[in-house]
Amino acid sequence: MTLVRTRKVLNSNGAATVLAAAAKHATTQGNNVVIAVVDPWGNLLLLDRVGTPQPASSQVAIDKARTAAVFIRPSREIEAQVTDGRLGALALHDAAALIGGVPIVVDGQVVGAVGTSGETPDEDEAVSLAGAAVDAATTAQSAVTYEGAQMIATAVGAESQRRGVAPVVSIVDAGGRLLYLLRPDAAQVASVGVATDKARTAAIFRRPSKVFEDQATGGRPSALHLAGAVPLQGGMPIIVDGDVAGAIGVSGASSADEDQELAALGASLLDAGTLAETVAYVDRDTMERTFAKGGLVVDTPTYKVDAGRRTEPGEVEYHERVTDIMYVLDGEATVVTGGEMQDVRVVGPGERRAARTTGGIAQRITPGDVLVVPAAVPHHFTEVTDPFRYYVVKVAR
Repeated sequence: MTLVRTRKVLNSNGAATVLAAAAKHATTQGNNVVIAVVDPWGNLLLLDRVGTPQPASSQVAIDKARTAAVFIRPSREIEAQVTDGRLGALALHDAAALIGGVPIVVDGQVVGAVGTSGETPDEDEAVSLAGAAVDAATTAQSAVTYEGAQMIATAVGAESQRRGVAPVVSIVDAGGRLLYLLRPDAAQVASVGVATDKARTAAIFRRPSKVFEDQATGGRPSALHLAGAVPLQGGMPIIVDGDVAGAIGVSGASSADEDQELAALGASLLDAGTLAETVAYVDRDTMERTFAKGGLVVDTPTYKVDAGRRTEPGEVEYHERVTDIMYVLDGEATVVTGGEMQDVRVVGPGERRAARTTGGIAQRITPGDVLVVPAAVPHHFTEVTDPFRYYVVKVAR
């Protein structure tokens, strides 16, 4: 499971190189244009006016560059869709269906984009292409992966369930764009937008959203006017190796303070200490005490070790993203795997239970046997001796 990856982002030197190359081409051709260079999320890095372009071209150049960055393709392709009759493309959020925006690609990654406006569509695009063709400098940054976002949200969801609350948990990337959202059945509808707003605020301002709530309530109401900021606590940047790798927003717990507590918990899960491999040691006496009634002996966001004990058959279990690896110590049992669950109920994020299944395969297991039940496979114990003891290693994917 890869929780964090490294991505390249156009830096200030790289943006300057792109802009200089584009401006040189425009000057050589006698173009009067505005040239804009943006980051991968479409945020402006640099802008220049070559010659005497019309004032309106400034915003148009930025719009074209943003389109190329967030859609990771030339803005020409969006205009072509509209020209060919697909008018719905005009409603695409963050898109400007105008030729002249070109993504900047380094080692297969879109690290930013350049947009030009002021001359004919083809002339504008030629200027942008000249800028995008240079060898632009980038900075390597840590970024939360989809799996990392899912792990954080699931861990916060599990802690929320333990506390008896059902907030929405939103994970965004470093540019504030939604990466993963956990919405329990009992969550309030409004929390979906609020949690994402909090996370976006923490990501793009590189600080907890609580900072802005404290400012607004502490005598600086103008904090309410900051573009893109939602001054509500519960948003926290996720920092890895000094980089803001994403952010988490939580909304809908028992209070604003608990939203903040849960967000802080989630933001801490990818810090250096959590990512480092640690040795888990459980002594024999602890194992024996735990086996006496059953329970977890190791509990981490990515794997768990359970000292399992059964005295009777159990419910059907379904773990959406957890694989169970069972090793039998004492006793015998029959486990039915697969089949179709009947009267299903949700008991937590990615967790379902049922009273029975139809179909499935029965497997008798005895001491020394190992049974691996992959994620998303229903399974239940239909017969067990008393007692039945077994190790279970639960691995999240």
